[in-house]
Amino acid sequence: MASTASSPEDSVPAGTGTVTTAVPARLDRLPWSRWHWMIVIGLGTVWILDGLEVTIVGNVAGRLAEEGSGLDITAAQVTGVAAALYVAGACSGALFFGWLTDRYGRKKLFMVTLAVYLGATAMTALSFESWWFFLFRFLTGFGIGGEYAAINSAIDELIPSLYRGRVDLIINGSYWLGAIGGALLSVVMLDTDIFPQNLGWRLSFALGVVLGLVILLVRRHVPESPRWQFIHGRAEDAEELVSSVERKIEEEKGEPLPPPAGEITIQQRKSIGFGLIARTVFGRYPRRAVLGLSLFIGQAFLYNAITFGFGTILTTFFDVPTGRTGYYFAVIAAGNFLGPLLLGKLFDTVGRRIMISSTYLLSGVLLFATAWLFDRGSLTATTMTVCWCVVLFFASAGASSAYLTVSEVFPMETRAMAIAFFYALGTAAGGISGPLIFADLTESGVVGDTALAFRIGAALMCAAGLVAAFLAVRAERRSLEDIAEPLSVAKPAPTSGSG
Repeated sequence: MASTASSPEDSVPAGTGTVTTAVPARLDRLPWSRWHWMIVIGLGTVWILDGLEVTIVGNVAGRLAEEGSGLDITAAQVTGVAAALYVAGACSGALFFGWLTDRYGRKKLFMVTLAVYLGATAMTALSFESWWFFLFRFLTGFGIGGEYAAINSAIDELIPSLYRGRVDLIINGSYWLGAIGGALLSVVMLDTDIFPQNLGWRLSFALGVVLGLVILLVRRHVPESPRWQFIHGRAEDAEELVSSVERKIEEEKGEPLPPPAGEITIQQRKSIGFGLIARTVFGRYPRRAVLGLSLFIGQAFLYNAITFGFGTILTTFFDVPTGRTGYYFAVIAAGNFLGPLLLGKLFDTVGRRIMISSTYLLSGVLLFATAWLFDRGSLTATTMTVCWCVVLFFASAGASSAYLTVSEVFPMETRAMAIAFFYALGTAAGGISGPLIFADLTESGVVGDTALAFRIGAALMCAAGLVAAFLAVRAERRSLEDIAEPLSVAKPAPTSGSG
């Protein structure tokens, strides 16, 4: 904890000096507390908004395409073009805001990205032409992509190593609580006995803005990452923040905290260049890079294709009215949330390698079975939903572990950019092509075409599971600094005459 060259933010420029600190060990040895719940609520609730947003779009696709919706657009354009633009925006936003997050801090950026997200969502509600709808779907994705990088960085750097896996999975899985709300909300908003045909879908987006403003107020209390602070010349701020948290937790628990396990010496710096990040991720950790890319491509194709297209499948193949698809989607959304909730603890106890590989492989095999039953004509709207609920119970835990993996297996200085890069590249490969391919296949009305889309998603999930079986990192219950040594660690000077 003793600093050899640290000083307040306003007196010494960031990026100079060396600091020896026990901040990482002090954070990792903290017991679970009310302070940690505040972090979870402040950061996790935006995924609920994201789930609300994406699900509403999937479920209102049929209504938007109907005469009198106030928007000249087809269902395939909503689930295909608009969905792909949303994901393209998310990829772009992840890279742009990811770089800013590593440079300017987690807190500033997760406030800015939420503001961008809310503004674009509000503009979506005011859509009067298809080009306007497409533009603000892209910008909404731009904001949410930045959220992924900033928030996942903050989660892993603030949560103790003992709980990091389950907390990360549950926070990312909370997306599906929003999906349940969005599905049920769409049922009410699309009921023309309650709202006019050209108003209900607009109010759905507007409600998301209202909820987001509430989250913005809660998030103000989430602190900056002390790990980011001490590397970027804010060592005293980091010490002060951690000391304050320790006092609160000791008061809450009524007993002193155990001593931290060790210290780390850091050469402070202001920022990390893209060249160094690339050399670190692909030169120093090539196996981890392959792992991250595989996990993201598999889950991105599956989720972006199915999330945006499930309502269309129900209306096309099972004649489910557009106003009732929300009930079915709420069921599979519940299965998605229960996966990380019930399996999350196992990622910290059984271990990352076994759990990541098994959740990917199980979901892939079960999806192959679903495709076979669907192709044979053996499913109804209800049994199809049950099959998807089981598939996504495992797939959701696996998909959430992709974010966990890339946020904990690379050095601290590259964390946000690593998350952004793998999210962007994997999602561009699976998340942009997925909705476009899936929209074409489901629009054809041919059962075999949709079954083919299922099989592609299943194959990619199985492939990612096999990669994880060989390459997953045993990161459970380990300090982030132990999993990947920070680039800023001060190396001891070589001694003369040593052999």
